[in-house]
Amino acid sequence: MISSVRGEVLQIGLDHAVVEVGGVGLAVFATPNTLAGLRRGEQGRLATSLVVREDSLTLFGFADDEQRDVFGLLQSVAGIGPRMALATLAVLAPDDLSRALTEGDVKTLTRVPGIGPKVAQRMVLELKDKVAPPAAPPSQLPVTASGNPRRDQVVEALVGLGFTAKPAETAVDKALAGDADADAAVLLRTALAALGRS
Repeated sequence: MISSVRGEVLQIGLDHAVVEVGGVGLAVFATPNTLAGLRRGEQGRLATSLVVREDSLTLFGFADDEQRDVFGLLQSVAGIGPRMALATLAVLAPDDLSRALTEGDVKTLTRVPGIGPKVAQRMVLELKDKVAPPAAPPSQLPVTASGNPRRDQVVEALVGLGFTAKPAETAVDKALAGDADADAAVLLRTALAALGRS
């Protein structure tokens, strides 16, 4: 099990970062919020979870151990694989997820693409006693803007997370209207927040 990686951040994409560890560049898939905390050319550390399949080894990264633990917990529910677990953490912060589970808030859980009412009810049933009580309302990460807009890339990333094209395009256009100079990571985060509220 690879529980964490630390090294120079060589590349930051829309859904992953490449971190050099011992001369090897590791592709680590992560949420937009986690990626926004990394800087290319600087040292970075991610808590990680290695998912082993017959035909692949996929490394998922998280800002802290708590998110990694929630990622593992989500996969204990039938019908939720690593991609859906990551999408859940992209849409809902750990505290928001804990609150939804402990309060049986199915509507909030179904904001995650791919999670319908039945899966959401199963999540509540199986996880409400396993998650920590939610803390005070979470503080929002500061939004930084740099670079040029990348509308098509962000729409494609949202579709990859399970959103349909039209709502994804609308959310990205609204994000661009709010900050035309935002880079792709910020646009993705803003669009996800808008889609989560819809």
